[in-house]
Amino acid sequence: MKCLKKSELVMIGLMMFSIFFGAGNLIFPPALGQSAGESLLPAILGFLLTGVGLPLLGIVAIALQGGQYKEFIAEKIHPHFAVGLLSILYLTIGPLFAMPRTGAVSFEIGILPFLSEEDEAVGRAVYTAAFYLVTYYLAMNPSKLIDRVGKLLTPVLLLFLALLFAKSFSSPLGDILAATGTYAEAPFAQGFQDGYLTMDLLASIAIGTLVVNSVRLRGVEGRRPLGKVCILAGAIALSLMSIVYVSLAHLGATSASLLGHSDNGGQLLADAVGIFFGSTGNILLAVIIGLACLTTSCGLASGCSDFFCRTLGQRISYQRIVLAFTFFSFVASNVGLTALIRFSVPFLVAIYPIVIVLVVLSLFDGFIGARKEVYHYAIDFTLVFSILDGLNAAGMDLSMVNSVLNRYIPFYSIMLGWFFPALAGILAGWVVSSLRNGTRRGSYPQAEEE
Repeated sequence: MKCLKKSELVMIGLMMFSIFFGAGNLIFPPALGQSAGESLLPAILGFLLTGVGLPLLGIVAIALQGGQYKEFIAEKIHPHFAVGLLSILYLTIGPLFAMPRTGAVSFEIGILPFLSEEDEAVGRAVYTAAFYLVTYYLAMNPSKLIDRVGKLLTPVLLLFLALLFAKSFSSPLGDILAATGTYAEAPFAQGFQDGYLTMDLLASIAIGTLVVNSVRLRGVEGRRPLGKVCILAGAIALSLMSIVYVSLAHLGATSASLLGHSDNGGQLLADAVGIFFGSTGNILLAVIIGLACLTTSCGLASGCSDFFCRTLGQRISYQRIVLAFTFFSFVASNVGLTALIRFSVPFLVAIYPIVIVLVVLSLFDGFIGARKEVYHYAIDFTLVFSILDGLNAAGMDLSMVNSVLNRYIPFYSIMLGWFFPALAGILAGWVVSSLRNGTRRGSYPQAEEE
């Protein structure tokens, strides 16, 4: 294995941070902090597990498979499942939720504070129309300019946040209040589910190969060496993201006594910046967030369109897919950030457990070997309960089903009922594979070691 210099590890760590920490991620920790209040510690620990820890595991899982994660899923489960899952992930981090969120976040943080309530609807439509027209143009005409702007904006955004955090810790907006809603009863579980909203685990599966290839370009080859570098570099990214998330959550927790409970984290952040730095701070934040969201939107539009163009075998041109995705994102962004987040929750609650189980199993693939039944049963058992959790999150009336499952399935009442069924699926798959093949674990091929 080639030994990378510390400076190279730091550069890879900063790259991982910039990939996963988008401007949209700024809005969730403040909202969590505001609602969690005195239960902030367990809530933010749950958030960090899904919002920071799991994306890192996703990158490591891809590295251990040599960057060929689609082929890995196809082999272990089914080729159609691999295509279907990746299509869902790209749609999620593309036109369904993440792309519309870039326009909605940049509007509500940067533009809305300067508009009256009567002008909000028209202002949103005009702004998002311009935002996605620029997105379409840049996605159709890729150049290094957008990458350079993105690389410049990350340190500028971090510097601005550092000033904001210093101000919020030295002069808190107010006192930390009692927890509200689910945060009062199960703060860790609610924070765990809030981490879904970052969609970073889904992004790690969809675009993690970019990170692995970047490491390879520096001369690192072999699954274990790639995994080791990703862990070390990921620790850097994890530390930075954790500091930012905890500071944002603290800002939210100290804001409730002054600002009340905001509709969303974007509104909260804009109000806090206005109090600390005045209109000048809001203008500066508007420029930084607007450009940061634009670079993210362009990257998502280009990456998602390219995936579907290749998946569909060029039957639909890249240009038409970009047009469709940007137009849909424009329409979706106009429902408002609060509604957009509300719509995304049931879907993410349903899909996230599947990806979590898949990533965790792939980390132990050298131990599991050729026992494909372990993957099949674990995914099938998880899917049943993740769908039920998603339906509950959507407000469906499942009272009869819930009353039964609450008695027998641990954590079901807090929408983590998939956890023990996933373990049961792993055990069932192991037993079935042993009975079906009549072999010991030692006879299964182990993962490549280099």
